[in-house]
Amino acid sequence: MSRRSGILEFAVLGLLRESPMHGYELRKRLNTSLGVFRAFSYGTLYPCLKTLVANGWLIEEPGNAPEDARAASLAGRRAKIVYRLTAEGKEHFEELLAHTGPDTWEDEHFAARFAFFGQTSRDVRMRVLEGRRSRLEERLEKMRASLARTRERLDDYTLELQRHGMESVEREVRWLNELIESERAGRDQRNGSAAQDTTGDTDGLPRHRGSSRPDPSDDTAK
Repeated sequence: MSRRSGILEFAVLGLLRESPMHGYELRKRLNTSLGVFRAFSYGTLYPCLKTLVANGWLIEEPGNAPEDARAASLAGRRAKIVYRLTAEGKEHFEELLAHTGPDTWEDEHFAARFAFFGQTSRDVRMRVLEGRRSRLEERLEKMRASLARTRERLDDYTLELQRHGMESVEREVRWLNELIESERAGRDQRNGSAAQDTTGDTDGLPRHRGSSRPDPSDDTAK
């Protein structure tokens, strides 16, 4: 399995954990909610769905909306197939959510993982965020070293492009620092308030202070 197809399977399982959907709805959610999947086509999505069904993680059901059935009948087409997550699929997705290896820090995989932070435990969120920050700090150091070596040979426009790329990475590092600080503050508050309800473990997002979050899938940060 390629890394990109693995990310798609993760995202599909995560979206179907929220509610059953048919293929069109899934593709729309992948494109609008998870921008990293804008380039995915039906030709990529449906083989992925078939693989997940074959693995026992999804089941196919006929659409049960009356208007959908009528429209399909009038058009001479089959009713839309709805994909539903199985118990095994939910268990598999939870295993994927708990994974915090280096691949979760890369650009596309991190964007997908971040989109499902609301379903991820605080400790796992912290490990993913800290890993992503470490990866970007390494990237930033290499970019600075490269710029220092080649600055004199670059024209003004190429130099500005290099600076823009560095600024994008620096902006994401600052954003990650804010997220990590907020996660730690939430964890400390929870540990200091044992009498409070601890079932909700997804309150780590910071209150934004006039600055927008960078898009983790922003090509300029690569």
